[in-house]
Amino acid sequence: MSKTPPENPAQPAATATAKSATAKSATGPGHATSHAAGLERRLRRSRILNVVLGALAAFLAVVVIAQALPGSTGSAAAGPAASSDAPAAGAPAGGQNPENPAIAKRDPDDPFAIGSVDAPIVLVEWADFRCPFCAVFMNDTMPVILDEYVDAGLVRYEFRDVAFFGDESTDAAVAARAAGEQGRFPEYLTALYAAAPESGHPDMPREKLIGFAETAGVPDLARFEADLDRPELRKAVAQSTADAQALGVTSVPFFVVGSQAMAGAQPVDAFRQFLDARLVEAGVDAPGAGQAR
Repeated sequence: MSKTPPENPAQPAATATAKSATAKSATGPGHATSHAAGLERRLRRSRILNVVLGALAAFLAVVVIAQALPGSTGSAAAGPAASSDAPAAGAPAGGQNPENPAIAKRDPDDPFAIGSVDAPIVLVEWADFRCPFCAVFMNDTMPVILDEYVDAGLVRYEFRDVAFFGDESTDAAVAARAAGEQGRFPEYLTALYAAAPESGHPDMPREKLIGFAETAGVPDLARFEADLDRPELRKAVAQSTADAQALGVTSVPFFVVGSQAMAGAQPVDAFRQFLDARLVEAGVDAPGAGQAR
């Protein structure tokens, strides 16, 4: 398992346009210390290169990663509630916010995706199932995004699992994948995060994972239990984590739309602004044109 930085609470953050905001994200095992990481944009010539992490100290701070592609004017974005001008590669209408197919896969058979494969933009999230800030996003903000953007056909949501908080993070991700193979990934995601405590990294013993499957309506529980021991699912989680780290994703939750990135369990209006701006770049009328609602 790759070594990752500790978890961080809310902290002021700088965006590519020199604005600041706050949100919450987690960057790895640990509770008392925090690492701030600023990512220098490194995606060049439609290929994703490793992003360089720089440390910034601040009180239990979390810093967002900014990734850049050719033609971008962006810089690093930091911390919760920050969005960065971080291009990725490929391009929707107008070419203002290029989409990288290595990040936004638009696979119609993806069990971890919600929404139309032909939606104008794709919101990709990296998350750890034991991350408390990932639970905050899923419980407080995701329902609004589903209602206002995904169900309206404006946004497709794609989930990427990472295991930053030890073996039980891997166990939970394996369980979610097993539920996904039976067509119940969104329901499992909802059940698991709904049970999250207000703070800290919840334990994920086997019996709890099975209980989430029951709540999520996984049809074949015997098969689900057997799948918890499948080595290929554990290997897939490890690969997903390694892929995320290779992209420079070191804090969760972390989000990318096209070439733009943001991190943290930010307020819902921060996500509305972020998504509305990306829709405008794609030539689509946004519900709020970036205005708070």
